[in-house]
Amino acid sequence: MSGAHFAFTDQWGGVSAAPYDQLNLGGAVGDDSAAVLANRALAAESLDLDPARVVWMNQVHGREVAVAEGPWTGEDVPAVDAIVTVRRGLALAVLTADCVPLLLADPAAGVVAAAHAGRPGLVAGIVPAAVEAMTALGARPDRITALSGPAVCGRCYEVPAAMRDEVDAAVPGAGCETSWSTPAVDVVAGVHAQLADAGVRDRRRSAVCTLESPDHYSYRRDRTTGRLAGYVWLD
Repeated sequence: MSGAHFAFTDQWGGVSAAPYDQLNLGGAVGDDSAAVLANRALAAESLDLDPARVVWMNQVHGREVAVAEGPWTGEDVPAVDAIVTVRRGLALAVLTADCVPLLLADPAAGVVAAAHAGRPGLVAGIVPAAVEAMTALGARPDRITALSGPAVCGRCYEVPAAMRDEVDAAVPGAGCETSWSTPAVDVVAGVHAQLADAGVRDRRRSAVCTLESPDHYSYRRDRTTGRLAGYVWLD
């Protein structure tokens, strides 16, 4: 897409030791902070980004959205699950290890967003909240391109039946069954259903299931593990 860039990491090419090996980008999972900073620099530089111009979030599984004018540092990092900006050259980042990393861009309006959509955030409405925040800055849903990155698939995301039913009531189509015929949630399907409801037509998704992939971090598979990142920015 002209002017818009999207990227998702895997777990390789970094400096973290096991169980975070190698390219852990999450700073709150128990990894050495110096290793995380080195990994973030390596990831940014591989994308021709300035590490100091990458915006991170304190993700809390809610529906709050922040508008970024520049990177936050220290205690200034907001507790939100989506960030949006109109600043060209400012990259927005989202961390995941099974949840859905969602990247959105309307280059014509000069607006991009990154959102973290786990099961609680999906139910809370983080996806429509991100689209609404973009629209408030001049984006149009019918011009937005949305990419969802590597995430646990519905065939693998087993949950209690009551939880499956609760999610499906809030987001019809998100309830499903695992490949072994037990109750499950398909967060990716739910995210794309909410995007469609919001008027986003250009929707694309990764085929990678993080739990099944040996190249991606998965909290449900490993518990103590690193975090992947998705990045979106405009030239």
